[in-house]
Amino acid sequence: MNVQDEHTRSLWMDIPVAEAPALSGPERADVVVVGSGIAGLSVAYELANRGHSVVVLDRGKIGSGMTARTTAHLASALDDDYKELISVRGEDCSRLCYQSVTAAIDRAEAIQSTENIDCDFRRLDGYWVLAPDTPASHLDEEFDCCTKLGIPVEDCRIPTPLHAEGVVRSLRFPRQARFHPTKYLAGLASALQRRGARLYADTCVESIEQKQGDIVVKTTSGYDIRASDVVVATNSPVNVRVAIHTKQAPYRTYAIAAKIPAGTLADALYWDTLDPYHYVRLQPFSDDEDIAIIGGEDHKSGGADDGEQRFAALERWVRDRLPNVREVTHRWSGQVLEPVDFLGFIGHSPDEEHVFLVSGDSGQGITNGLVAGILITDLIMTGSNPWEQIYSPSRKFQKNISEFISENITPLKNFAEYLTASEIASVERLRQGEGRLVRSGLKKIAACRDREGTLHLHSASCTHLGCVVHWNSLEQCWDCPCHGSQFAPDGTALNGPAVSPLAGIQRPAKLEAAE
Repeated sequence: MNVQDEHTRSLWMDIPVAEAPALSGPERADVVVVGSGIAGLSVAYELANRGHSVVVLDRGKIGSGMTARTTAHLASALDDDYKELISVRGEDCSRLCYQSVTAAIDRAEAIQSTENIDCDFRRLDGYWVLAPDTPASHLDEEFDCCTKLGIPVEDCRIPTPLHAEGVVRSLRFPRQARFHPTKYLAGLASALQRRGARLYADTCVESIEQKQGDIVVKTTSGYDIRASDVVVATNSPVNVRVAIHTKQAPYRTYAIAAKIPAGTLADALYWDTLDPYHYVRLQPFSDDEDIAIIGGEDHKSGGADDGEQRFAALERWVRDRLPNVREVTHRWSGQVLEPVDFLGFIGHSPDEEHVFLVSGDSGQGITNGLVAGILITDLIMTGSNPWEQIYSPSRKFQKNISEFISENITPLKNFAEYLTASEIASVERLRQGEGRLVRSGLKKIAACRDREGTLHLHSASCTHLGCVVHWNSLEQCWDCPCHGSQFAPDGTALNGPAVSPLAGIQRPAKLEAAE
């Protein structure tokens, strides 16, 4: 089990995706897919369905990554608003974006029907709800932009239960959808295995290299897999050092699930105009109860360590609007990678032939993963796709430069932090479940005492590009605020782009805590 899953579990983690062994010898395939979330399994399914031999690898259990930590909205309404996308990428790009996400949702609907996947798929409306103290012009501008792009939208003046008192407006987007993500992944995994695809869990990729006409995927267990093409679908890419990571920023987002009486809230997708915004959907549970899933309270990864307070804020927000909410059954957090120009990175990996990647979910990881299934399959099969330019990982930014600089100042500040720590306390004061940056001279150390009481000391330098990691007491792991890597208390890399563990150290004679 992923160490994080011991402390916060999503509703989706109650459903196992697939049993798979670890890789135990060399392999060969037409395509190797690294990552078994919605993007990885969608690409693998489409390729296997067209007769390609496919190997899927995951450093953890199949389907146990960020897809299991989403809230699984299937939305063609854009997380960052079409108004913002038009301002940065223009109308043509925005229109293609809408076409791509609409086609992706249609494809998920077709697959679950064809493969008889019982994943609670349902078409429904999406409501962008005006929140108090935010201008109604937000809705006006988005309505005008959607109308200009030909996107179906309705200006509603009827309040939903999630409106605050005295507020009535929202935008209604028809033909959105929702499903149970791990049930859907389980269906894809089963279909893949029926088609002869090979799935391997607990297999960490160390490197991807071109060699003698093949792509060679090297694993930390010492076994190689040779392929014609490789797809890296690991949330944050593990195959590139800089090219993508300077174009996006990692954020943590939080979610709770709570039982509510059936009929309390219409089955729809909801999100509000606050920043950071709240988002809500339902999951069927029983004849007389639904599960309401409420998310939000985002912050920059490593920028706060107050997960319990954020869960409490989500619960207060929903109870203010739905007073008959019953007990909270699940609480979890996940990581979202925000690209500077609002669209994900899906396509050819920069400067690498026959290597493809998927990243930059921007809060719409499920929909983007489904887009990847179509787009990358087309690139491998035919060499082109109508959407390839708008999602190209090699694209240059023409606008939004101020946000780009703002997001990427974090690494600069982080490296400075490595050299300017101040002395505050002894490492011996660490309690169970507590972590702290400590130092010996100029050397900064990640020190934590796990919940069993064992003290762990490692280098505080992320093994991706050397940024200083920060302790996440909620998930009991170290987070890298620069590019989103995460490490267990024992130093094991849990989430990319880092692959190697935090370097171990011997305990110095004197350790002092660092702010």
